[in-house]
Amino acid sequence: MQLIQQSPGITAYLAADEAIDHEHPRVREVAADLAHEADDAYTYARAAFTYVRDTVPHSADSGDPRVTWRASDVLATRNGICYAKSIALTALLRAHGIPAGLCYQRLAGDGANPVVHGLVALRLPGHDRWARVDPRGNKPGIDARFSLEEERLAWTVREHLGEVDYPAVYAAPPPEVLNALRNARDRTELRQTLPTHL
Repeated sequence: MQLIQQSPGITAYLAADEAIDHEHPRVREVAADLAHEADDAYTYARAAFTYVRDTVPHSADSGDPRVTWRASDVLATRNGICYAKSIALTALLRAHGIPAGLCYQRLAGDGANPVVHGLVALRLPGHDRWARVDPRGNKPGIDARFSLEEERLAWTVREHLGEVDYPAVYAAPPPEVLNALRNARDRTELRQTLPTHL
């Protein structure tokens, strides 16, 4: 699938905003720690992906009721759903000068309640296209990996069930995603207000 930049200029995918707050001291601290062990942009990006995937539990897996939406809060509390974890990874990538954005899949969920799942797209130096990665977090039946050549996402879209890979790469979280995160008092409430399509 060819990914399409929602914003024409690449600088939009390096910018900080209220959610992707990569200038925040907490984000900078984590980025500096990851950069210390990285020889190049690829090594850093892989380390940032692994850090978010493995050290920030998905709140549906951990049972944590808190809802986070700023990258700095996700990294400070080590908690978030897929949208929040994607925001955190995007911030860590941008903190190191790697263009990154947010992208999404529409999944069937339990059949009655489709869900929109958050991913990250990144563009490393020397690569002429965006690559998607999924920092959701692995568990039995889910084995997402960092790969620029062949996607290794948590889920593969099943078109016969009406699932969709959205091609847009967003520079900032879409309003329906951000509003759901910002307005939910806890994860139970969030589950009722998550978008079902973009």
